[in-house]
Amino acid sequence: MNGPKPLRLGTRRSQLALAQSAGVAEQLRRLTGRPVELVEITTYGDVSREALARIGGTGVFVSALRDALLRDEIDLAVHSLKDLPTAQPTELALAAVPTRADPRDALVARDGLTFERLVVTGRARVGTGSPRRMAQLSAWARALGCEIEAVPVRGNVDTRLGYVRSGELDAVVLAVAGLHRIGREAEITERLSPDLVLPAPGQGALAVECAATHADLAAQLAALDDPRTRAAVTAERSLLAALEAGCSAPVGALADHLDDGQDVTEMRLRGVVGTTDGSTQVQLSTTGRVPASAGEAVAQAERLGRELADAMLAKGAAGLMGERAQ
Repeated sequence: MNGPKPLRLGTRRSQLALAQSAGVAEQLRRLTGRPVELVEITTYGDVSREALARIGGTGVFVSALRDALLRDEIDLAVHSLKDLPTAQPTELALAAVPTRADPRDALVARDGLTFERLVVTGRARVGTGSPRRMAQLSAWARALGCEIEAVPVRGNVDTRLGYVRSGELDAVVLAVAGLHRIGREAEITERLSPDLVLPAPGQGALAVECAATHADLAAQLAALDDPRTRAAVTAERSLLAALEAGCSAPVGALADHLDDGQDVTEMRLRGVVGTTDGSTQVQLSTTGRVPASAGEAVAQAERLGRELADAMLAKGAAGLMGERAQ
């Protein structure tokens, strides 16, 4: 007798994307009892060698997966949430945001150095393709009375780590979550404190999408959802959207919860925008009470993000982001 029809899970082809998609697939097998097969899809961001800031960043890693969903070539897709445009298409459902991994950035430096020890040794060459990381690392170095040379890099994790091993770069900066998911966490020389470097909005979190018309599947996928993670990333992405900034803009944000033992929690949202040379930054934070009810928490998180964005724009944030998203 034939078994249940496999669920077709769309994923990018990179080592990291396959690792995080495999983790979601295993959870789905346990939840649904159905087999799950990975369908590898090449996105524009995977084949282009241009800097993300130049090709736009927004959607370049997700458009092909979303197109495959709408053509019914796959049943669901797994994305790195930080790659998703902030506007959710009505024809697609963000069915689940699983529990977030460590959202921090990671430094992988020569000789096991921390960032402070690295920059005081001389003008360090630090590889990153992220204007957000360039802006905050340059500002940190300036605060130490030093300078860094931020070198734009693209490529997979092995390629980037190879620049340090070969001596071409003094360090590279990657996401802690990504290195953990592919088993390379031991190579981290410093986990960068959000007090000094705020991560990208949604960093460390995954997004599980399906067609909005597949209500039964969306209901199954909802079992993977973590309400606290969804509320936190909603606040961060609301800030990003209200700033009218794309995924490649020099914007950092992080929301976290503070329990009070009651039916509500307090959410703190921090945001930063800065020039890539580190000379100017707007960094603000706000806190707000967030209800325990998942729906109400998301709505309040959205408001918190908009309010902080308004405060940052009033401080001149728009002038630090270059061309804003349309």
